[in-house]
Amino acid sequence: MEAVKIALSLLFTMVFSYLLGSVNSAITVCRIWKKTDIRQYGSKNAGLTNVLRVYGKGPAIATLLADLFKGIFAVVICRVIVTNVLGVTFFDSSMFIGYVAGLAVMLGHIFPLYYGFHGGKGVLVTATTLLAIDPLTCVLCLLVFALVVALSKYVSLGSIIAALTYPLLTLLTQWLRGINACGMNALMACLFMFLIIFMHRPNIQRLKNHTENKLNFGKKK
Repeated sequence: MEAVKIALSLLFTMVFSYLLGSVNSAITVCRIWKKTDIRQYGSKNAGLTNVLRVYGKGPAIATLLADLFKGIFAVVICRVIVTNVLGVTFFDSSMFIGYVAGLAVMLGHIFPLYYGFHGGKGVLVTATTLLAIDPLTCVLCLLVFALVVALSKYVSLGSIIAALTYPLLTLLTQWLRGINACGMNALMACLFMFLIIFMHRPNIQRLKNHTENKLNFGKKK
């Protein structure tokens, strides 16, 4: 019976989170708010920038919030159902199932089922997902990201360095807090790291060629 519960827990978490991650917020918000398909307007891209350009701040903010919160929602729902309803914990910690949910959301966002498996890089979705799983480690990674971007002016480099530090920070901070599953959680963090770096392959090549665009903190003239 315990094996059945474990299998159901993992299956529910992965399927539910992946399907939720596959939802394109720009398309969904515009269909509900404006009764239109954003892919038929502006640049025809189903992204935040095109929503802002075509429909303005309201729908754009709604799109941003939807993208940010779908990861948090998946983690919270899966934790409640798996831990409280099914009574299953992995490695004596309710935190591990959050990583499974977060990874599935990220995969859904990057490779969405509903849109031909072509999605975004998943950095923002991943950050908010990890914030729901382990706020302390996520905040430390965001500080690493901010520091690298401030020094280098490269957002992509900040994302890559933050991803590289995430497994180490997970292991260190959770070990110091006495979290039993710190080793397994760090291994899950490695999967997030590999996915982010994989999705930044073009950026890495441009960084090598010194052709990556820098973030401009100055005012436009």
